[in-house]
Amino acid sequence: MKYLVSISRILVGVLFIISGFIKLNDPLGFSYKLQEYFSVDVLNIPFLEPYALIISILVVVFEVVLGIFLLIGYKPKFTVWSLLGMIVFFTFLTFYSAYFDKVKDCGCFGDALKLTPWESFTKDVILLVFILILFKGVKHINPIMNKLGLTVVALGSFIASLGFAYYVLMHLPAIDFRAYKVGANIQEGMIIPDDAPKPVQEFTWTFNVNGEEKEYVTNGSYPTVDGEYVGVETKVIEEGYDPPVKDFSIETDDADYTEAFLNEENLIMIIMYNLATAEPEGVAKLKAFSDKAIDAGYVVIGLSASGTEEKQAFKAEHNLSFDFYLCDEKALKTVVRASPGIVKLNKGTVVQKAHWNDIDDIDL
Repeated sequence: MKYLVSISRILVGVLFIISGFIKLNDPLGFSYKLQEYFSVDVLNIPFLEPYALIISILVVVFEVVLGIFLLIGYKPKFTVWSLLGMIVFFTFLTFYSAYFDKVKDCGCFGDALKLTPWESFTKDVILLVFILILFKGVKHINPIMNKLGLTVVALGSFIASLGFAYYVLMHLPAIDFRAYKVGANIQEGMIIPDDAPKPVQEFTWTFNVNGEEKEYVTNGSYPTVDGEYVGVETKVIEEGYDPPVKDFSIETDDADYTEAFLNEENLIMIIMYNLATAEPEGVAKLKAFSDKAIDAGYVVIGLSASGTEEKQAFKAEHNLSFDFYLCDEKALKTVVRASPGIVKLNKGTVVQKAHWNDIDDIDL
């Protein structure tokens, strides 16, 4: 039992630290995932959505420090009980997502590693087994240093985790795992190769045949049935190829300018997914920065999911010299974790990104 506990202690501790750190690197991204879970279509607890960021930070900090507590042997009973509580909660979430097909990616490892809901659930079940071993053999979890050393490391890990979360929120994630990271080309990320796996769907058609409803299953073709059509349900059997960049566009109500702007050699995109929630301190910096960029020969555009009238009013209110274009809100949240956020492009390739706090760091 002692050896099983030791193995479980290392595996669980390391995995919690890695998983927690990846999410701690991007707490805003994890908060978007929590908002998805809290939404009416999933857990139906929308009153928690405004608190998603606070919950996100607390959860990921706790996840990291619990992994450290386990490895150093700090307060074993508290640590194991906490780990058990977290894994039971996560297992419920992943099972709910998988069984009811609600959330396609659990966000367990942020954007670093995408897992399907069933893969996430399987991972959590395996972790639950290891944690139950720790629960049964908690007496074998011994500290690796004296009491003062344990306290210093435990407190230090908590402060360091909070400090790191604050840093990435005030700037940008230290490590960017997304398809819009510096060096990535947006056009290339949209391409679906000719030999890419195609999605496989199952269609269940319902017809009223002689007063009785009957179902017919096909792979998409309309069945030849002597009866009255009632309805159809679709089920995805295989997802097929999913391009890294999706739902990204630069549009107006009348035209699509995506290709034209992504072919510009010197393009600055100022991104605010929702103009009403953009940070006022950041907005105040946009006039001087955008005018400077335009004078330096850059094409400057704004991207937002807000409505046309709201964009026009915003531009007039802040006396901005650039126009706003439309893009999907989820895509904009993925491009840059700031509102406003600045992205500099050269023919579609991301050259530089900045949080509004670091707007002066953009090299013009």
